[in-house]
Amino acid sequence: MSLKIVVLAKQVPDTRCVGKDAMNADGTINRAALPAIFNPEDLNALEQALRLKDTHPGSTVTILTMGPGRAAEIIREGLYRGADNGYLLTDRAFAGADTLATSYALATAIRKIGAYDIIVGGRQAIDGDTAQVGPQVAEKLGLPQVTYVEEIEEVKDGRIRVKRHIDGGVETVEAPLPIVLTVNGSAAPCRPRNAKLVQKYKRALGGQEKAALTKDGSALPYADLYESRPYLNITEWSVADVNGDTKQCGLSGSPTKVKKIENIIFQAKESKTLTGSDADVENLIVELLANHTIG
Repeated sequence: MSLKIVVLAKQVPDTRCVGKDAMNADGTINRAALPAIFNPEDLNALEQALRLKDTHPGSTVTILTMGPGRAAEIIREGLYRGADNGYLLTDRAFAGADTLATSYALATAIRKIGAYDIIVGGRQAIDGDTAQVGPQVAEKLGLPQVTYVEEIEEVKDGRIRVKRHIDGGVETVEAPLPIVLTVNGSAAPCRPRNAKLVQKYKRALGGQEKAALTKDGSALPYADLYESRPYLNITEWSVADVNGDTKQCGLSGSPTKVKKIENIIFQAKESKTLTGSDADVENLIVELLANHTIG
C-alpha cells in the first residue's frame, strides 16, 4: 500500500552555542544570536519516513515545519534526502509559541494538508526538551499515538507495527492508521544528502527568501526557473491560510513563559577530587543536600 507521510521537523538553535544573549527580555529564544540546525531527532524521524517510502512504492513524504523565513532550509534539507514536498508555517502571529500553541498550529496545518496515514516527528526538540508537541498534535487530531519509537517494522492492512524503547527493554506495539509517531535519537540515523537531489532542489526558495533577495529592487536570480519548475517554490502558510485562531497561536496562545536561562561554566578551581571512601561519599551527600541539589 502507498502511504501519505507527514514529517514534523523543526529548525532549532544549536544548544552547544548558548551564551548570555540567548534569551530575549520576554523569555523567548533569541534565535538571531544562535546558529540554526535541523533538530537531531527529527532527522531520525525523517529516516523512518524515507524507509517507508522506499518499501511502499507510490508513497509520499511531506515536511511540515514552523518558523521564520529562514526555516525553509529545513524543507530543503528534507528534499535533499528524499522528501517530496514541504510546507512552512510562517507568520509573526506564530512567534513565541510554547508546545501548546505549536501543536495547535501544526494540527491546523495538517488538517489543511488533508489526507495522511502517518505523522512522524522526533521525540523532542533540543531547544525545549519537553517531548510534548507530538502527543499534543495527536490529541488535537484525535489520533492514536506511539512514542519513543526505535523502528517501524511493518505497515500492512491499515495497521502499523513498531518497536519502542521503554525503561529496561524494548516493546513491540501494533496500532491502526492514521497515527502519530515520535522517534528517539537512538533510532537509525538519517541518510546523507543525495547529490542529484541537491542539484535538483538547491535553488528551492520560500516567499520570504525571495523577498529578501529582491528587497533592494534587484531582479530575482533565476526567476524563470520558478515558473518552469514549480517544485522550486516552497509553500508558505500564514495563520489565515490554515484557518487558525490567532488567540491560540504564538505568545497569545502560550501559557508557558521562560523567565530565565543560565549558561553555567565550571572553572578548574571549582572541581573536587573524591575517593571512594565512606567519609568522602557521606560528605558529598551532606553538601548536595545542603545546597538542595538533591533532596
